[in-house]
Amino acid sequence: MNLPNVEWINPKWLNENLHNPDLSIIDCQPDVHDYIKAHIEGAVYFNENHLRAFSGNLPTHYSPPECIANLFSLAGLKSDKSIAVYGGNGVFSKTGDGLEQSMIAYSLARFGSSHILILDGGLEKWTQEGFNTSKEFPGTSPSDFKLSIQNDLFLTYKQFCEIRNNKNTTVVDVRPRVIYEGRAMWSKPGHIPGAVNLPWRVLMNHDNPRLLRPRPQIEELLQTRKVFPDKSVILYCGTGREATSAFLVLKYLLNYPDVKIFEGSFTEWCTHPENPTTTGPGPVDKI
Repeated sequence: MNLPNVEWINPKWLNENLHNPDLSIIDCQPDVHDYIKAHIEGAVYFNENHLRAFSGNLPTHYSPPECIANLFSLAGLKSDKSIAVYGGNGVFSKTGDGLEQSMIAYSLARFGSSHILILDGGLEKWTQEGFNTSKEFPGTSPSDFKLSIQNDLFLTYKQFCEIRNNKNTTVVDVRPRVIYEGRAMWSKPGHIPGAVNLPWRVLMNHDNPRLLRPRPQIEELLQTRKVFPDKSVILYCGTGREATSAFLVLKYLLNYPDVKIFEGSFTEWCTHPENPTTTGPGPVDKI
């Protein structure tokens, strides 16, 4: 089994390694026209929406493993090689929110990629530092991507219900505070009882949702929210997408030993009529 290793890289490092034969580069800007207009040399386009589909009574769920493996194979990715991932605001569509980058990086780890590199700051940081973009499309050949699901990175609904009330478990809702406290698009308002609120966006730079805040600031925020590394930390959001950003930070930047995503998140929680929800600021005051 491949054990995922995730780290952040800067534009200078990526520029120096563009022609490394053991490195694949994924562009996950929100629209293919963004990629066509401008991408990093050698990058293959991969849209996050290819990964999930309607399943059972859930509007979004990871596609079957064989589908995921085929998608990675068509992109020429290899599970035992390094894969660099970057997103962007969308040079054409202007629709990127920063989560396309973390969603792809988490998904690669979830399905067994051994080494994932995240471009800190994404395409915006790349261009700000003066590096060139391309309109040329690289040639790729289908690879033999050896998929290996990493079950220790996430929880099913049943698993979540079994441990969420344990005294050594901290449940964290990473959605924006106004959604956590009140009503949004879901059939039920508020949040899962007992969950603290740590919006994923506060861990990132104010002006760039793909750029990490300084580590001391991140650690201070987590202390304020009482999200400690000596607890089992479960992250959830709306559909499992927003949680990927905070997950990568806690697990791979700060090395929290036990952190997982409840992938069904609030959407799956609300499909069970008996499940309660809570409104208001919750057990910890707002940031």
